[in-house]
Amino acid sequence: MKIGIVCPYAWDIPGGVSAHVHDLAHALIRMGHSVSVLAPAELDEGLPDFVVSTGKPRAVRYNGSVARLSFGPITARKVSRWIEEGQFDVLHVHEPLAPSLSVLACWAAKGPIVATWHSSMDRSRMLLTLSKLALTAMEKITARIAVSEAARTTLVEHVGGDAIIIPNGVDTSAFKNAQPLEGWSGDGASLVFLGRVDEPRKGLGVLIDAWPKIRQQHPHARLLVAGPGDASSLLDSLNVEDAAAITFLGLIDSEVKPDVLASGAIYVAPNTGGESFGIVLLEAMASGTPVVASNLTAFQRVLDFGRAGATFINEDSESLARVINELLDNPDELHRLREQGRLRAHEFDWATVARSIVAVYESVHLPGVIVEPDFAGQMLGRLGRMRVTAPRYES
Repeated sequence: MKIGIVCPYAWDIPGGVSAHVHDLAHALIRMGHSVSVLAPAELDEGLPDFVVSTGKPRAVRYNGSVARLSFGPITARKVSRWIEEGQFDVLHVHEPLAPSLSVLACWAAKGPIVATWHSSMDRSRMLLTLSKLALTAMEKITARIAVSEAARTTLVEHVGGDAIIIPNGVDTSAFKNAQPLEGWSGDGASLVFLGRVDEPRKGLGVLIDAWPKIRQQHPHARLLVAGPGDASSLLDSLNVEDAAAITFLGLIDSEVKPDVLASGAIYVAPNTGGESFGIVLLEAMASGTPVVASNLTAFQRVLDFGRAGATFINEDSESLARVINELLDNPDELHRLREQGRLRAHEFDWATVARSIVAVYESVHLPGVIVEPDFAGQMLGRLGRMRVTAPRYES
């Protein structure tokens, strides 16, 4: 089957959706399918052979964070050309209402379209972000997938219609042989955090607030932080010793991620909201690292409601410190969570998840995807009318 996949977010900037598309593409290729992925990219050099870039994206405030997206007439022409040249049997768009490539692809294409929802949004944010014109893309979609119950609820309550739930996948083979970084044993009292360090909803601030209480009970504890951004302002409340026990790696390559995740006795996910799944939790568990996460509904589902990981009260640094201290004092419980986490991660292996997605493709497989007649003219009219509700671009 010839499959075209549209990723709305920048390919070469770490993110849950781009990671999902990356792993799905590899899984489909391993199954013998022909795959082409369309995505924005900061740099065209070094892209996989199956990725077609629409060029450098722009920073847009979207769903509580800053996303790198691509939109506009020039991008629309690139989308149209990619669809026309691809001759796909199925077009699979991700986050079809994001103001980026996916909505353009829905407008441009005529034929079987599968859409996957990843995000969990509240009603007010949806109203601020979306327009009635963007919702016209929904009329073109043949089948809908949601990666979680939270993402499905967002679709049902705010857009209408329903979706089959097929969870995010994890390539467990890429994590099973992970080894701690040099100087980090992966045991003792070391903690790991991975995410944008200056994005409030990723929750590093909550972990930093809990850090003195953790160090008071475990003075040899260290924290390894991986991810882009400047966290200097978060450290102002710490004394010199506690601040010195934190190591910042900055942005890391995907090849290094398994070893980073394996470098802690505990992986901490203090995210405060806006999460519909939690793929990094599965990656940490597949690396053999027990997880402590905020008690967001999506995270609780991934952790099998406490059987495969521990949770604390969201945005409560006292609760976070207490849960971590109790686990560090209980090696038997850490061992249990490590074993249960590995088993849980295997339930979401891409070998299983990709088969479910292909079944959806097969259910909508029609003669093929073509470009809508007079797409360029329609596009210019729609883009002109969308100026009132367009998202604000960052300088």
